[in-house]
Formats: sequence, structure tokens, C-alpha cells
Amino acid sequence: MKQAVAEAALDYIEFGDVIGVGTGSTVNFFIDALAKNNAKFDGAVASSVATEERLKSHGIPVIDLNRAGTLSLYVDGADEATQHRHLIKGGGGALTREKIVAEASEKFVCIIDASKKVDVLGDFPLPVEVIPMAQSLIGRKLMKFGGQPQLREGFTTDNGNIIIDLKNLKITDPVDLERQINQLPGVVTNGLFARRPADVLLIGTESGVEKI
Repeated sequence: MKQAVAEAALDYIEFGDVIGVGTGSTVNFFIDALAKNNAKFDGAVASSVATEERLKSHGIPVIDLNRAGTLSLYVDGADEATQHRHLIKGGGGALTREKIVAEASEKFVCIIDASKKVDVLGDFPLPVEVIPMAQSLIGRKLMKFGGQPQLREGFTTDNGNIIIDLKNLKITDPVDLERQINQLPGVVTNGLFARRPADVLLIGTESGVEKI
């Protein structure tokens, strides 16, 4: 299912595009498929060091976002997604760079398998990237949202920060929660993609690829 949905995203690439590429197991299938179609596009902007290395291993040109400017397309996965195309991302820890690339893109195509589609976000822990000196402060502040904050032990982001995972949430208003958490001093960003949701959600199912 992951491979099928990853290959379906190739249809959104236009000749000469520089595309944004996310991070994760489903995106890895997309990168592998890209390698067979690299004559169609001019290069890619990577959302993580791991993605950059995988792109380069396939001989795909990696371009710095500051040089690329506005991207026509961003393709990435998600840890959870709703029918409203609101997402939780960041299970792999690349949420900040993913959010930057998504914001820089005209169209965001999210690719998931059917297990990631949910009615209400929050069963998957919400990642929050935090500047290290604010760890205890943000941990206390996050408790007011009703979940249980837990430091992701032994993990440092590509930006040199830590991640606090906020567990056991039921997120009924993801746009507002994204805004509230991002306003806390010391938070870099959180893994809710609701203010800028996916434009297209492709879901790999046993019977084929569903589009929302």
C-alpha cells in the first residue's frame, strides 16, 4: 500500500519542477520511484538529513531551499491524518524542516497508508520541537493541554534541539492547538499541520489509492 500510494504521487510532478521531499518510510518509496523519473524534474529540496542522503544516493540533485524559492510541489507522509487533511507529523523528528518546506510549496500532497487515517487526531503522540534550555518549562506548560509530555530520550533534531512528545490527546481543534503551542517561548514548532494542511491526501488501501 505504501508503494502504491507513493507511486501515485508521481502524477503531480510537472516537467522542470523543483519539488520538496519529506521524510519517513512511505516517502522512501516515493524517493525510490523518483529515481526512475528524474528526467521529468530538475531537483529536490530535502526536509531532513536522512532524506538528503537517500536522494543523493539515487543521483537526484538536492537544492537548498533558499536558492530554490517557492516550490510547486511538496510530497510527504504523516503519522495521522483526518478527512479534513489535518495531520500529525514528526514521528521521525523532522517536523520543523517539513513545516518550512510545506509552507514554501504551492501544493502539498500527503501520502499515507490506510492505517494512518483517523477520525480525531491525538492517538499518535504530538511531537513538539523545543530549544533545550526550555525543556522543563515547556514540559510544564504542555500539561495544560490535557496530555502527558514525555522527553524523546536520546534524540536530537537536525536543528540541534530536543523533542517532547505530548501523549494521550484528543485534538478537536487542531488549528487552535497548533497556534497555542507555537506561541510558547522555547517552542520551535509542533507536529500539527492544520493551519497549513495537506492540499491532497492520497491513501493507500487494499483496493487501491483513495484521494481526498
